[in-house]
Amino acid sequence: MDWCHYRFRSVWNVPARAEAVFAVLENAEEYPLWWRQVREVVQVDERSGRARFRSALPYDLNVTLHERRHDPAAGVLEVGMSGDLDGWARWTLTPAGGGTRVLYEQEVDVRRPLMRKFAVPGRPVFLLNHALMMRSGRRGLIGHLGTT
Repeated sequence: MDWCHYRFRSVWNVPARAEAVFAVLENAEEYPLWWRQVREVVQVDERSGRARFRSALPYDLNVTLHERRHDPAAGVLEVGMSGDLDGWARWTLTPAGGGTRVLYEQEVDVRRPLMRKFAVPGRPVFLLNHALMMRSGRRGLIGHLGTT
């Protein structure tokens, strides 16, 4: 097992139309307005940017994001990531009932030296940290959609 490799999958049921959810998720620069662990997103050009994340643990993760897929018709947003995390992340939205099923998938290798050093003993903590971040993101997105 590669202790520095992570695969994440989260499903959010959001009580809003898929088009409205997509409009929020495609606007990454505004994530810090509704997702408190996303501390900063800076657009570099039309297809890339930089982001800084911090959840419960006392360190920031810095990544460069490169758009890989932006498909409103299919409800898919996907980025490549490099920096402290190297890999990809993808949102897939599908209408469900009166709302939207939001699937978040991420596959990354940790590059941050301190996280690599503590890869084995820290893995359960890193997984919990990510779960807390995703739970907060779901709540923040639902709250934001209620005000947009």
